[in-house]
Amino acid sequence: MTRRTERINHLIRQEISELLCRQVKDPRLSRFITVTSVSTSPDLHCAKVFVSIMGSNSEKQETLQTLTSASGFFHRELKDRLEMRCVPELSFHHDDTVEHGAHVLQLIELTKTNDDDSKDQGEY
Repeated sequence: MTRRTERINHLIRQEISELLCRQVKDPRLSRFITVTSVSTSPDLHCAKVFVSIMGSNSEKQETLQTLTSASGFFHRELKDRLEMRCVPELSFHHDDTVEHGAHVLQLIELTKTNDDDSKDQGEY
């Protein structure tokens, strides 16, 4: 990945996050949504936007569908905000790395609790 592509990925991620926080009025997007990363194709025509969504599976699917249907809005806003000749077409994808990380932390805490209990009972 070139330095330019990295910079564009960062800018798109930053702008979409800002739009989600400040400009989007859709109540279906009121859930906790985090833009985790953006991956732009080498020709800069397409960009995959990875989002982490908190909620049930049905809420995640609904939010992802809403983001997909609002991709035209995000594209128009990015055209106005970014000084680029060609703003990439956006596609939204679910990123569950945050959930996996939280699950791993729970398992670590559970293991620590079990170790502390066994030490209190004099077992090793």
